[in-house]
Amino acid sequence: MNIFGIGLPEMVLIFTLALLVFGPKKLPEIGRSMGKAIRGFQEASKEFESEFKREAEQIERIVKEPMQATLEEPVPPALSAAIEPTETEVPTVQSEPIESEHTESEPVTASPEQKPEESLG
Repeated sequence: MNIFGIGLPEMVLIFTLALLVFGPKKLPEIGRSMGKAIRGFQEASKEFESEFKREAEQIERIVKEPMQATLEEPVPPALSAAIEPTETEVPTVQSEPIESEHTESEPVTASPEQKPEESLG
């Protein structure tokens, strides 16, 4: 008798230790709760397995069905030059020239993006 790789002598030893640790009053309660937990795990496992099989059968059924090919309807061409765009008038703003301190003949030595170290060299 070999359950989970544990032989009969090992099972007797484990049962004896459990009896000594938990006592004769608590041992049946622990056994019952462990049995319920194992049963719940088995039911969940069976439910998962049946769901997995059902999904696999559905996929196989879909794959085995013959495929039907249909052509898409052609897309109408985009709007062409037949429709002329409406012209909207853009308002113009008149401004006066800004007088600057620099004249056009004076060169600018450094731009604001440059650091002083870069302009020196």
